[in-house]
Amino acid sequence: PLEMSAKKPVPFLRQVVPVRKKVHRDPRFDDLSGEYKPEIFMKTYSFLDDIKKREKEMVQKQLKKCRDAEQKEKLQQLLNRMTQQEQAQKKQQKLRERELSLKRQQRELAKQGKKPFFLKKSEKRKLELAEKYTELKRSGKLERFLTKKRKRNAIKDKRRLPAQKNL
Repeated sequence: PLEMSAKKPVPFLRQVVPVRKKVHRDPRFDDLSGEYKPEIFMKTYSFLDDIKKREKEMVQKQLKKCRDAEQKEKLQQLLNRMTQQEQAQKKQQKLRERELSLKRQQRELAKQGKKPFFLKKSEKRKLELAEKYTELKRSGKLERFLTKKRKRNAIKDKRRLPAQKNL
């Protein structure tokens, strides 16, 4: 035991053995957790999509049965959020697939002995816009989309103009 002075009062809780402090680690930033690969992540947690689908159906059933206006509004907001998340996930998946296909094409060209060519961000954006245009044309929503776009641009142009004074 450690010798202590008799002139000082003995502390109530004396530490005989020093306690090791727990080191908390965040798996997002730790090397021990491995590298994040979205393809593997999506395969591993694909069961969550089924659960989300069931939950969405359940919310839709509740919405049909519900009579209370306030409760109905909350359920409608929840349903909208679920559909938006689903759409965002599909969009992200499509983007990932497009990037993977471009990478595969580059690998094939490299195998043939050609120099790989990587698209700039602006070029990728143009390709994405062209794809969106063809998708809208196919679904028949192109005209409505273009009118909305024109209105938004007109509002932006109006904002940029200097304020006119009435004389």
